[in-house]
Amino acid sequence: MEFIKNENITRIIEESVPGKQITLSHVIASPIQEVYESVGVKSLGAMGILAITPFETSIIAADIAAKASNVEIGYIDRMTGYVLLVGDVESVETALLEVNHVLKNILGFTTSSITRT
Repeated sequence: MEFIKNENITRIIEESVPGKQITLSHVIASPIQEVYESVGVKSLGAMGILAITPFETSIIAADIAAKASNVEIGYIDRMTGYVLLVGDVESVETALLEVNHVLKNILGFTTSSITRT
């Protein structure tokens, strides 16, 4: 068996190191009905999506969001850091703003900008 030595090979190693961060804050202003059905939540207008690390913070974020505005918690996954909120557009945006504010200013998180489609 012959081994070929190639010193021009570049290898990239990526690691995921969870930090205190919100990696996604997004508002879907007017989801199509199939999105609601696929996720299994009520059609209440807009959807707000958060992705957070450490994952357990999703519980804190959902609580902050629900207290900040008139949104319903569609889903919390403390194993992946995913939070889904539903409500009217203004309420969802208010909830995401408050989550970003509290996690950044009180808990020292790095936050993402809130995007919207």
